[in-house]
Amino acid sequence: MSLKDTDSLNLPFNIKPPHSQYLFPSTTKSLLNHADLTSLLTLCGRDRNLTLGSSIHARIIKQPPSFDFDGSQRNALFIWNSLLSMYSKCGEFRNAGNVFDYMPVRDTVSWNTMISGFLRNGDFDTSFKFFKQMTESNRVCCRFDKATLTTMLSGCDGLRLGISTSVTQMIHGLVFVGGFEREITVGNALITSYFKCECFSQGRKVFDEMIERNVVTWTAVISGLAQNEFYEDSLRLFAQMRCCGSVSPNVLTYLSSLMACSGLQVLRDGQKIHGLLWKLGMQSDLCIESALMDLYSKCGSLDAAWQIFESAEELDGVSLTVILVAFAQNGFEEEAIQIFTKMVALGMEVDANMVSAVLGVFGVGTYLALGKQIHSLIIKKNFCENPFVGNGLVNMYSKCGDLSDSLLVFYQMTQKNSVSWNSVIAAFARHGDGFKALQFYEEMRVEGVAPTDVTFLSLLHACSHAGLVEKGMELLESMTNDHGISPRSEHYACVVDMLGRAGHLNEAKKFIEGLPEHGGVLVWQALLGACSIHGDSEMGKYAADRLFSAAPASPAPYVLMANIYSSEGNWKERASSIKRMKEMGVAKEVGISWIEIEKKVNSFVVGDKLHPEADVIFWVLSGLLKHLKDEGYVPDKKFILFYLEQDKED
Repeated sequence: MSLKDTDSLNLPFNIKPPHSQYLFPSTTKSLLNHADLTSLLTLCGRDRNLTLGSSIHARIIKQPPSFDFDGSQRNALFIWNSLLSMYSKCGEFRNAGNVFDYMPVRDTVSWNTMISGFLRNGDFDTSFKFFKQMTESNRVCCRFDKATLTTMLSGCDGLRLGISTSVTQMIHGLVFVGGFEREITVGNALITSYFKCECFSQGRKVFDEMIERNVVTWTAVISGLAQNEFYEDSLRLFAQMRCCGSVSPNVLTYLSSLMACSGLQVLRDGQKIHGLLWKLGMQSDLCIESALMDLYSKCGSLDAAWQIFESAEELDGVSLTVILVAFAQNGFEEEAIQIFTKMVALGMEVDANMVSAVLGVFGVGTYLALGKQIHSLIIKKNFCENPFVGNGLVNMYSKCGDLSDSLLVFYQMTQKNSVSWNSVIAAFARHGDGFKALQFYEEMRVEGVAPTDVTFLSLLHACSHAGLVEKGMELLESMTNDHGISPRSEHYACVVDMLGRAGHLNEAKKFIEGLPEHGGVLVWQALLGACSIHGDSEMGKYAADRLFSAAPASPAPYVLMANIYSSEGNWKERASSIKRMKEMGVAKEVGISWIEIEKKVNSFVVGDKLHPEADVIFWVLSGLLKHLKDEGYVPDKKFILFYLEQDKED
C-alpha cells in the first residue's frame, strides 16, 4: 500500500512515507501489533481525538506493525478500516477519503465505513455514490451486506418524500438480489423506512411476509401506524402482539399504543395499558409519564394527568409542555400560566415548545403585562426565530388588545408560514378591520402561501363585521372552486352571520336551507343572533325552534328570543321564554367585562358586588349615568333584561 500525498492527510509530523514495498514488511519490528493499533484507533474515534489518531497514523507509516505472513493482508485491513472509522467519526472526511483511495485492498467493512460516515454527516449524495460503486463492484469481498442495506435505509429519513420512496424501493429490490429477505434487521429497517415515506401498504406487506419477527418488528409497525394517525389499526396490532405471546412489548411499543389511545381519545383502553405498565413497573419511565399525561388530558381527565405530574420523580421539557397544554385545552388557562411562571421563577429550563404552549392560552382578560414579560424572555432565550413562538406572540398581542405590537412581531418574523398569515388576518378580523384583513390575504397570495380553512374562517368573520357581503360570498366560492377546501359548519355560520348582520334575513334562511343537513347548531344560532339584532320575532322563532331541537341545553335560544320580545315590547312572550329556560334548568352564560390596571386584570359581570372596590365603582357609575341623562341620553333597554327588574322597582 502507498500514500501518494501525505500532506493531504494533515499529519502532525513532517514524515515522508516509505515506498509501498516497505509498508507491511515481515521483518520490521514494532512495539504495537495490529490488535493494539485497532483498539487505540477505535478509542480515538469514539472520543473524537483527532490529534492522537493522526499521530498513530503517522507512526503506522513510519514504523509499520509486524504481521505473520498468512494474516498480513487481513490484519492490515483491520488497521486501515480503523483509520477510516477514526477519521470519519472525527469529521475529517477528506482524510478518510484519501486513506480509502490509497488502500490496495478493501472489504465490505471499508465501504460500509465510508457510507455510514457520510450519512452521519448528512451527505446522502456522497454516501449514495459510494453505495453505487460498491454494488457495481464484482469482487466477492466487497459485496454489500445487511449492515450496508440497513445503513442506507436509515439515511432516507432526511430526503424528500419522492426520493426516499424510490431509494427504499430500490434497496428492497437489492434485498432479494442479495438473499437478505429472511434477515430480521433488514426487514425492520424496510418497515420503518416505508412508513416514514408514507408507503403504508408496502410497509405492512413487508411485516406480513416476515417469517420471523422480534419486538422491534412489531414496534416498527405499531408506531408507524400511530404516527400516521392509523390509530385503530395500531391498537388492533398491539392487541394481536400481546395475544401472540411469543414477543413481549417494550417501552417504545407501549408509547406507541398510548399515542393511538390519545389520538382516538379512548380513555378505557388507555387505562388498561396504564394498568399493564403498573404491573410491569414501567409507569415511572419519563416518556411513559408524558404519554399518560397526554392521554388523560386529551380524554378530559385532567385530575389523573395532574396526579401523574405531581407524583413524577423527574420532569423534562416534554412532560412540562404536556401539562401546560393539558390545562390550556381543558379551560384552565390561568393555572397553565401559573405553572409556567413558577417554572421560570424556580430557574427551570424553558424551551421554545413550552413558550409556544403558554402563549396559546392567552386570551381576552389575560395579563398583557405578563405577555410582554414572556416576550422579553423569548428575546433573552433567542427563540425569536422559532415560527411557532412568533405565531404565538402575534396571537397573544392581538387577543390582549394590542394590535400594533401584534403587527410589529409579524413584520419582524424571518420565517412565516400559513399559520403566521392566518394569525395576522385573524388579528385584524378580531379588531373589526375587515379591509386590512383582506389586504393581508392578498399579500399572502402574492408571497405564494396557500390559504387554509382557518384563513377563510377569519376572512368571512372579517367580512361579516365590515358588512362586505359580496366579498364574503366571493371568498366562499373561491374557497371551494379555487382551493379545493370543503367548508365546515363554522364557515357556514359566518356566512349566515354576515348575511344576517347586513339585514338579509331571508337570504340567510335560503342559504341554510340549501346546505347539507342545514349546517348544524352554529348556523341556527347565527341566524337567531341576526334576528335578535334586527328584532324579527317571526324569523327568530323559526330559528329558535330548530336550535331548541339541536341543542336543548343551550341558553342562546331562550336569551335571544327574550331580547327579541323585549325589543318589540312583548313582555308576556319575554316572560314565557325566561320561564321556559328556568324550567329546563338552563343557566344563562354570564358576560364578563375586564380591564387591566397596574398589571392586574379586573373582571366584572352584571350587578357584580364582589370587587373589593364595588361601592366606589357603583357610586362613580351612578354619577356618570346621571350626567348622561342630563345631557339627553336615554338607556337602550332593547337587549338588557336587567333593566326590566329595575322598572318593576321604580
